[in-house]
Amino acid sequence: MNARGRRIAVFTRAPVPGQVKTRLQPALRPEACATLHRALVIRTLETCTRLERVDVELWCTPDRGHAFFHACARDFGIALREQPEGDLGARMYGALADSLARNDQALIIGTDCPELDADYLNRAFDTLSRGRNAVVGRARDGGYVLIGATTARQALFEDVEWGGEQVMDQTRAALRRLGWTWEELAPLRDIDRPEDLIFLPPSLREVAAGRAGSQLVELG
Repeated sequence: MNARGRRIAVFTRAPVPGQVKTRLQPALRPEACATLHRALVIRTLETCTRLERVDVELWCTPDRGHAFFHACARDFGIALREQPEGDLGARMYGALADSLARNDQALIIGTDCPELDADYLNRAFDTLSRGRNAVVGRARDGGYVLIGATTARQALFEDVEWGGEQVMDQTRAALRRLGWTWEELAPLRDIDRPEDLIFLPPSLREVAAGRAGSQLVELG
């Protein structure tokens, strides 16, 4: 591993009912969507902070002010950052550029993929250590759950129609235009739509059903 190390930028939104996981409605009420969102953030941070010698930051929107974010920073010992202005591509580029100004390898992930585990993150970093310019963790819906690189280029995030089934194909096209080498990890499943709820782990199904544990209450 290079001297300046590795960093994971975790992207998320404040858990405000009606503003998170809205595509799960009406299968879940807005309050349940927000509770599930908090649980997914916690699960993601638990996964990331298990890795050794990896810095983790929570990149927040619309700002860092929500009490949930401060509870996460306290309980997981991580830094809070505010996502830059612009569309998702501009925000990811800003986070990647910032991370790689301080580290040799950086990953950007969201919080909607409970299948993402520590082994998967380690495989992503190992891919970059083998000399690849980038690594992408595919999502089963045509997007991706993880993207990492050793260099930040805005072109990686341009001409991508975020939120659609073509995101991965358009990202491959951007990687080719850059002349980069990359590897793609096995596809994982995001929890975005009502039909995805059956793939939640049992503990998160309980959260979605309104039976949140004490940790969620404390962090909420």
